Amino acid sequence: MYIVCCDLEGVFIPEIWINVAEKTQIEKLRLTTRDIPDYDVLMRGRLELLREHNLKIQDIQDVIAGMEPLEGAVDFLNWLRSKAQVVIVSDTYTQFAGPLMAKLGYPTLLCHTLEIGQDGAVTDYKLRQKNGKRHVAIAFKSLYYKVVGVGDSYNDISMLEEADAGILFRPPANVEKEYPQFPVTHDYGELKSRLGELGIG
Repeated sequence: MYIVCCDLEGVFIPEIWINVAEKTQIEKLRLTTRDIPDYDVLMRGRLELLREHNLKIQDIQDVIAGMEPLEGAVDFLNWLRSKAQVVIVSDTYTQFAGPLMAKLGYPTLLCHTLEIGQDGAVTDYKLRQKNGKRHVAIAFKSLYYKVVGVGDSYNDISMLEEADAGILFRPPANVEKEYPQFPVTHDYGELKSRLGELGIG
């Protein structure tokens, strides 16, 4: 039995931090796990920028409320959930994800949490588990699932490596070049075809 572990941002929804950067005009917030492999370095930089510009959790949530899933994402996810078990494994946060999960039909989501001060300031982040994406693949394999990993960024690679099959979806050129062992798909049609080759579909 297959279980498909998918990243969230870049696969089903746009990158949250890029949308926040565009709304606030803070260019450095555009950096994501597509650019910086070390997640702690990336998040410490983000927290510093939020403090520097006095941005609160509500400011970010206001941006998220206006976001929509990527074109075709809902139909693809509904199709996939009819063919296999699906879990979304993301480095986003529970305080971000709610409105987007509603728009995706409430798929199962494994992610992290933020620490929020009484004034609404984002003070820190708490990982659900260090290197959590890799451990999700390990855990499902221990339950005798065949695991397929789908992602686009550096932080997805350990999950794709641990899975029985890993697929890159619309990765940036740097990730595609550094990890040529993974097949690359550019749209949901190609992703369906690649999953079909594994017997999903």
